[in-house]
Amino acid sequence: MPDVVIVGGGWAGCSAALAARNQGAEVLLVERTDMLLGTGLVGGIMRNNGRYTATEELIALGGDEIVAAIDGNLLHRDITFPGHAHASLYNVATMEPVVRRLLSAKGVGLSMTTRITDVQMEGRAIRSLKSRQKGERIEIEGRVFVEATGTAGPAANCTKYGNGCAMCVLRCHSFGGRVSVAAKAGVKEMRGRKGDQTGAISGSCKLHKESLAPEIRSRLDAKGVMVIPIPRDQRLAGKLALKACQQYALAEFEQNVILLDTGHAKLMSPFFPLDALRCLPGFENARYEDPYAGGMGNSVRYIGMSPRDDGLRVEGLDNLFCAGEKAGLLVGHTEAICTGALAGYNAVGWLNGAPSLVLPDTLVIGDAIRHVREEMCERGELGQKFTFSGSVYFERMRQRGLYTTDRNAIAERVAAAGLEAVFA
Repeated sequence: MPDVVIVGGGWAGCSAALAARNQGAEVLLVERTDMLLGTGLVGGIMRNNGRYTATEELIALGGDEIVAAIDGNLLHRDITFPGHAHASLYNVATMEPVVRRLLSAKGVGLSMTTRITDVQMEGRAIRSLKSRQKGERIEIEGRVFVEATGTAGPAANCTKYGNGCAMCVLRCHSFGGRVSVAAKAGVKEMRGRKGDQTGAISGSCKLHKESLAPEIRSRLDAKGVMVIPIPRDQRLAGKLALKACQQYALAEFEQNVILLDTGHAKLMSPFFPLDALRCLPGFENARYEDPYAGGMGNSVRYIGMSPRDDGLRVEGLDNLFCAGEKAGLLVGHTEAICTGALAGYNAVGWLNGAPSLVLPDTLVIGDAIRHVREEMCERGELGQKFTFSGSVYFERMRQRGLYTTDRNAIAERVAAAGLEAVFA
């Protein structure tokens, strides 16, 4: 029986698995599809704005292995696009095998195409997970669990709260929709809500680079970014408010087509009608890679977040921790990786009878985890989204003097907290 069972193989789950394994635990990572990384299969943006600070904090805390894997698979470094500086873009086409090999080399067990269907409880503790693997029923036992299942899907939610299933990389119809372990265990979860919108729509699409004009492809290959003005009469007003990624809800993203090179051409819009897109010069043959129906909509996220403490243990349960979007209105790969590392570390601490590590608010990771919990659980604020890279939380970082790109200063901050290499 594994010590730690991680449910969900996105960036948060992979980071939690590494952190738990580095503490000496036997770890099993359970993923419902046939690939790791989840939305990280089509994401690709790292280190923009305050994510640089958080990434360097994670390195100083001892979470450098997963960062090194990403940095070794970059297409572009230190690029600038509207509202964002010093960004890195990884290759979405080759990132997943890199991470899978890293986990295997560390001795993390993988149970792929395994979908949780229910939980078995003993009082306030989860004893095992009922599951299906390739149609067969199996039961997965563990001593402590980390949920990193995300908050997007299943397809019925995208139909109810969005424009229908847009056939995104999460592939609910192929592998079954997301199932919440916490909800199955009886926890009342929270839903993001802003005005009439329940949840939020994913903030970007991906185009086949080969479907774009040669001059656009060559520019993307060389520079990593391209900003193309949209004629005023072809702009689509109102989409910015729907986005999960509020750090990109700037006027420039409504007035321009902004493309980033992540292997595909990442279109920084939640959706864009194909006929309208093909009216723009250079986009006459444009075709969507993700979601396939990116002309009509995108996946709906932030349906089902867990109430938790600042050590990321789920309230009401003894042996369940959470990470990534399950931990609240945190947006982005960096945010998922950071919360995953803390959840994996604290899961092993719980096995050993140690109190949960709560990162201090002198560190941006600790401040973000605490601030998001306070906003959601104490103030009932479920409309805002929080990210190191922009919008309201990046402003908080700057106001509190937490944002810096000085690596030595960040390392000194971690050392001053007595947490140097704690995750290692």
